Amino acid sequence: MKRVKAKKSFGQHFLNNEAIAMRIVDGLINYTDINQILEVGPGQGVLTKHLLVKGRSLKLVEADVDMVDYISAAYPELSDRIYFQDFLKLNLSEAFDGQEFGLIGNYPYNISSQIIFHMIKYKSYIPMMVGMFQKEVADRIVAPHGSKTYGVISVLTQAHYDCEYLFKVSPGSFNPPPKVMSAVIRLTRKEQEIDCDERLFRSIVKISFGQRRKMLRNTMKQFVKDPEILKQDLFTKRPEQLSLEDFVSLTKQIEAQQI
Repeated sequence: MKRVKAKKSFGQHFLNNEAIAMRIVDGLINYTDINQILEVGPGQGVLTKHLLVKGRSLKLVEADVDMVDYISAAYPELSDRIYFQDFLKLNLSEAFDGQEFGLIGNYPYNISSQIIFHMIKYKSYIPMMVGMFQKEVADRIVAPHGSKTYGVISVLTQAHYDCEYLFKVSPGSFNPPPKVMSAVIRLTRKEQEIDCDERLFRSIVKISFGQRRKMLRNTMKQFVKDPEILKQDLFTKRPEQLSLEDFVSLTKQIEAQQI
């Protein structure tokens, strides 16, 4: 079967290392009993073929018509189980008729952060995700507070998922090879939701890191009516110094101010 070339417009870098592909698949399949799996951006099917032999109910989402044609020809049993559309526009609540599913993929690097935020939007349907990211993005997702890479995506992801850094992948494992290192991570949904207003929490996190060099007393004064509250220790810190629990506590305090 004729191979198709990777397209820069889709951020495609095809994984061609079978051992790595198996490790990615096992990183999901061996850690969940969820029967439904959605693969994002299957490309030439390096993960797909290993997922098929695992006996789970598999669906794919692919925005590149050439890749859809290739997968349909290579794996005809999946031809009617492919969403031909942009993953970011897919209503994930309908992917498996409202049932939970695992998410997996060698994600396009140009939209990898957006993929995480789209997943979080539908977190109630996705108990686990395993995927390949540009290493810089993976580092930011799993970063602990206090680190230079800790930011919006770290806090918003860790609010809902336990994050594990599984392994790094060198450029030589892809065709064409990217100019950066890659990394595979696993996200496992937490049993407990954060104990605060989620919409306000997201706003506070984004505004805080929008001016990450400033102390919270400067960025949060728009939310706080009582200036005495801004003198508390929490408000003398910069956003990267706040743990997830600190951001939840901050949200609660501001929520109480708005009542």
